[in-house]
Amino acid sequence: MKEHLARLKEKIFSSNREDDHLSAQEDYIEIDTGSQETKRKKVMIRPFVIENFDDIKPALDSLREGYTIALVNIKPIKDKDIIELKRAVNKLKKTCDAIEGDIAGFGEDWIVVAPNFAQIYRNKQTEEVKE
Repeated sequence: MKEHLARLKEKIFSSNREDDHLSAQEDYIEIDTGSQETKRKKVMIRPFVIENFDDIKPALDSLREGYTIALVNIKPIKDKDIIELKRAVNKLKKTCDAIEGDIAGFGEDWIVVAPNFAQIYRNKQTEEVKE
């Protein structure tokens, strides 16, 4: 019986030593939380002037990033080519729908496009943008 207890004791202590040895060898990764950027990006209200259809690309790129409210001056393209204006407005509307944002015209020459976290107040001066 003593031999049996001695073997049992030896197995228990030897398995604990192996576990200690294994746990000391386990790899771990240290995470430095101080270096991660925890600041929230600020929303930027940015003006754009559209003189031709190609000028719409910077506004679309900024809107897709999600932190920009675009104020788009369409007077130069409106004075130049109404068909190009319709193409540009249609492209703005499609992008706005894709990002689940809001779009409205105000005055004769301006369009405002906002990302999904913002809503545009509408009254007589602001109107729904139509194709």
